[in-house]
Amino acid sequence: MCELFAISSNHPTNVTFSLAEFSKHGGLTGPHKDGWGIAFYADKDAQIVKEANSASNSQCLKFVRNHHIESKYVISHIRRATQGEVTLENTQPFCRELGGCMHVFAHNGDLHGITADKNLKHSIAHPMGNTDSEYAFCGLMDLLSELWTANTVPSIEERINLVVYFSSLIRPYGPANFIYSDSELLFAHGHKRTHNNEKEFRPPGLHILSRACLIDIKNKPNIVGLDIQSNQTEQKVILVASVPLSRESWEPFDEGELVVLKDGAIIKSVKHAS
Repeated sequence: MCELFAISSNHPTNVTFSLAEFSKHGGLTGPHKDGWGIAFYADKDAQIVKEANSASNSQCLKFVRNHHIESKYVISHIRRATQGEVTLENTQPFCRELGGCMHVFAHNGDLHGITADKNLKHSIAHPMGNTDSEYAFCGLMDLLSELWTANTVPSIEERINLVVYFSSLIRPYGPANFIYSDSELLFAHGHKRTHNNEKEFRPPGLHILSRACLIDIKNKPNIVGLDIQSNQTEQKVILVASVPLSRESWEPFDEGELVVLKDGAIIKSVKHAS
C-alpha cells in the first residue's frame, strides 16, 4: 500500500526527506516507483513538489533536500498505484483553493465503487486524474464549499463535524486512511491497512507520535529517511505516519478515528465505529 506522513508543529520546522529509506522503513521492499509528493504549507498557501516516478536519483527530491524548506504543516505521500495510471495528475498530495486557502489531501487505501456515491458531488472541484483518492477529495471539496466562502472562515467545530461526516461516507468503500489540511488545521483519519505483507486489511491505519524540544540533538527522533530540525528553543511537533518510523512509543489510531491537529497539539480526537 501507499505510505502517508505528516507533521504539525508550533514553529516552522525543516524536514529533510530521503524517501527511498523512508519507504523501506515503512515495511516496503524498495522505493515506491509509482510516484511521490510533499506539500509544505506557508501560511494559507502550500508549496507542493511531486513526481510520477521513483524517488531514487530524483533531481526534484534533491532540490527539496538542499533547500531546507521550513513549514508548520507538512504532508507527504509515496505511491504504489492500484487505481489510475502512473501519471502526474494521479500523484498525491492533491490540492485545491477554497475560501482563500489551499486545501491539501493525501489518501492511502482503495475505495472501490466510490464513484457511485451520490453524496459526493463535483460541482466545485473536478478530478484531473482517474484515481479513487482524487475523486474522494473533490467530493470533500464540494462538501466544504457549503462552509467556506471568500469572507467567512467556518468554526473549528463545523469543520471537524464535516470531516467526520466525510470519513463516514468513504469508509464503506475500503481502506480510508487520509490526511487533509485547510492551512490552519490538520486532520488525520486512521482506518485500516495491510501489515507485514498480510493480504487482509486491519487497523491501525495510522500511528501518531508527540515530541517536544526537537532542537535538542540528544532528544531528536531517530527516524530512518527523515531529519527534523528547528531553530526555535521551544518546539512541539506531532508526527503522523502509516507505520511507526522509529523505536519510540507511537500510538496507533483506533479504527475510524479522526485526530485534529493545530500548531503541534491535538485539539480533538473523534472515535466512532467503522
